[in-house]
Amino acid sequence: MITVHIEKENRKYKKIKILGHALYDEYGKDIVCSAASSIVTTTVNGILTLKKGSLSYLVGKKGMTIELKSEDETTQLLIQNMVNLLKELEVNYPENIEVK
Repeated sequence: MITVHIEKENRKYKKIKILGHALYDEYGKDIVCSAASSIVTTTVNGILTLKKGSLSYLVGKKGMTIELKSEDETTQLLIQNMVNLLKELEVNYPENIEVK
């Protein structure tokens, strides 16, 4: 299962950890992992294009950690959109992704 851990402070996103594998299908054929990866990658790339330095990220064997360096409105809105999309994915695939 993919788990998404969200840390907020004063209603602002601070850190997001995306860990695990959806286990919907085998590696390379898993549509839930593909969707989650696309959502997160597109969001991170978009933010870095608009506001370089507003976040940092680390990709490891177990997943990805995003740390927000900026509380600007654009970054926060794009992260909120990412979280909403991941929650929508959770509604459709509750056995494969959990957003906390």
